[in-house]
Amino acid sequence: GQRFFVQDTGGWDPNVKGIHAAIARQAEQAMATADVIVFVVDTKVGITETDAVMARKLQRSEVPVILVSNKFDSETMYADMAEFYALGLGDPWPVSAQHGRGGADVLDEILRLFPEEPRNSSITSGPRRVALVGKPNVGKSSLLNKLTSEERSVVDNAAGTTVDPVDSLVQLDERLWKFIDTAGLRKKVKNVQGHEYYASLRTRGVIDAAEVCIMLIDASQEVSEQDQRVLNMILEAGKALVIVFNKWDLVDEDRRYYLDREIDENLRHLPWVTRVNISAETGRALQKLEPAMIEALESWDQRVSTGQLNNWMREAIAANPPPMNNNRLPRVLFATQASTQPPTIVLFTTGFLDAGYRRYLERKFRERFGFHGSPVRIAVRVRERRQRR
Repeated sequence: GQRFFVQDTGGWDPNVKGIHAAIARQAEQAMATADVIVFVVDTKVGITETDAVMARKLQRSEVPVILVSNKFDSETMYADMAEFYALGLGDPWPVSAQHGRGGADVLDEILRLFPEEPRNSSITSGPRRVALVGKPNVGKSSLLNKLTSEERSVVDNAAGTTVDPVDSLVQLDERLWKFIDTAGLRKKVKNVQGHEYYASLRTRGVIDAAEVCIMLIDASQEVSEQDQRVLNMILEAGKALVIVFNKWDLVDEDRRYYLDREIDENLRHLPWVTRVNISAETGRALQKLEPAMIEALESWDQRVSTGQLNNWMREAIAANPPPMNNNRLPRVLFATQASTQPPTIVLFTTGFLDAGYRRYLERKFRERFGFHGSPVRIAVRVRERRQRR
């Protein structure tokens, strides 16, 4: 099979203002970087003024254009579809997205029209995936736009105006990254409607699809329960993590004092996470983001040999043996790193190790091996006792 990326743009209209104009510019940016353009029209409506203007733009395009006549729900609609020949973009392809009709033919045509070498060859090399996550209006889209120097995400002053995840390939100082700008999480899903409801559900999927998450927190406001919930989602997914305090240009001395107390109270369980103070508006300290992301991903990918792991384990247990369990002292027989992404350590024991002792082992593990920026999971496998005959 052939691997490629699909960019789904918002509706394009030349005569709109405000956020709709920003959506139109986003669509134009996507067309400028595409290898094949699929122009979708409505069979039931026919040619609109916007369709005609767009067709004139696409006639000058150097990229192959496929004209798709959607909502072609029956054979009787060929006469309606014939109207689109007037757009001058070749034969329209009859498709009914609702009924799954004609989509495979269009996909075959897309694959046929792909150039031998993509316009952006780095797309197929697999850049590391970064999710920008946080509650609405925390500055995710503004940060992405500052990094790309393009208006790739639609940004408006109203909270929650990013209604779809928008992927951007961003070349920073050292590497190419694939940024996924998520729609902000709403306080309660039941209180939102329409696209905001689905955006809040999608955020978990975006976290699952990413390798490293940049968790944005508004430094000018109190660290909220909603921030904590997003953090917990990232930790449960086991992703590499960088915490970014945005809007630092709005933080005065008084706010900094209270912010330090909030961090000590709410984030003390995450000493292994790098924290970066930035301003997406002014560009302050953005150069610190990439080194933190690289460090987190290297930890996420890191593997410790079984020999090193068991030497460390013996030292840690000798310094502080596990607590008694049912009047028996659990013995750790063997340790191995079962997987990476996230690093998972499995301990084979003769008895259960409580959560407090597992936290101790994690702390000693990090002191020895680092793993800064990545969660570490410690699993316990209790060996069943053999019954005497």
